[in-house]
Amino acid sequence: MATPLPFSRFEWLIAWRYLRARRAEGGVSVMTWISLIGIALAVFALIATLAVRTGFRSEFVGTILGANAHVTLYSHGTVTEQGQLDRRLTEYDALAEAAAAVPGVIRSAPLIKGQVMASLRQRSAGVEVFGISAANIASLPGIAQSEAAIGDLSRFDEGVALGSGVARELGVSVGDRIKLISPDGVKTAFGTSPRVNAYEVVYIFTAGRYDIDRTRLYMPFAEAQSYFNREGFADEIEVMVEDPETVDRLVLPLLQAGDEVAPGIGVWTWRDASGGFLRALEVEDNVMFIILSILVLIATMNIVSGLIMLVKNKGRDIGILRTIGLSEGSVMRVFFLCGACTGVIGTVLGVILGCLFAIYIDPIFSFVNYVMGGGVWDPAIRGIYALPAELRLADVLSAVALSLTLSFVITIFPARRAARMNPVEALRYE
Repeated sequence: MATPLPFSRFEWLIAWRYLRARRAEGGVSVMTWISLIGIALAVFALIATLAVRTGFRSEFVGTILGANAHVTLYSHGTVTEQGQLDRRLTEYDALAEAAAAVPGVIRSAPLIKGQVMASLRQRSAGVEVFGISAANIASLPGIAQSEAAIGDLSRFDEGVALGSGVARELGVSVGDRIKLISPDGVKTAFGTSPRVNAYEVVYIFTAGRYDIDRTRLYMPFAEAQSYFNREGFADEIEVMVEDPETVDRLVLPLLQAGDEVAPGIGVWTWRDASGGFLRALEVEDNVMFIILSILVLIATMNIVSGLIMLVKNKGRDIGILRTIGLSEGSVMRVFFLCGACTGVIGTVLGVILGCLFAIYIDPIFSFVNYVMGGGVWDPAIRGIYALPAELRLADVLSAVALSLTLSFVITIFPARRAARMNPVEALRYE
């Protein structure tokens, strides 16, 4: 007589019969449903958390790279006769050309930076001014390609571009003229008097980052040189690269290119500027994954409870099956299939729920915000305007692998207990 292959059709049929049996028939359908729902919710929570975590990091990095330089070249400075540190760049055009010649760099341009007070109609706000050329601001995707932008960026040389947060605080619209007040103005015999200039707002952008929209103003480079008394100087060189994620490999070539033009050049990448926050996100991601993995483990433990009850209720059936010739392996596979099917079905449901949550997160978040009366998400604290979610295949596969592995491993113990049950003992009192 041929030995049946593992996981033969009759083993599947017996396992299915036990799974759908009602409690009156000795089944544990209630425990099966509890196990299935628990695993589904745990996998859903894991996938949803991973999607939000990935989306938050992508949104955060995207807004950084969309409105900021990937690499900044600056001078370490020299000490003047008055004992002050002079960090201005005199050879900024040559330095920008040298940086642009480095393989992997797509653009480099001189930049003027300063902080001033902007005012309009008795309302004022502190802003950070970036002096930049029209061609270079047009190459910033977070500024030039802003979906919520108002105005005409082609008129940038005629005025200034303003963040939507500053515009909202000042009550500014396109066409208004705002005053910029700088404490570092004209030097006179009586001291330094503040410099006050008025500029037309030709463009209002939304970069997607609250801190950028709330503080930033772009001014034409030549005008910024004049306004901040930087004629013939630049504060730094901003560099944009092809692959910002691998920006560290360009640090040494940029340093070498900069030293050939102006010795004493330093390099500051976007990772240096935001490294602390990104590392904090990474630590939080790892901790959240461990916590949710424990949640999945707890959910799969319900499978053990259900199978132990099933083995206890099906003791007589196990004895009969062993008597008619089923091997220990066949009995073990029957109960393994009972637990594994629960884990698989629960995992599939969890994946579906998690993917739907990530895809429809905007209407879900809008509904939650409506129910809570608004103000659930404060961009002033979190930096971005909405809760993002990005579904990645690697995250889904890691959640599926974790859930199925735990479900299969945990099922082995009660399945082995059923397989080792003595048929004589099982039928003694029947």
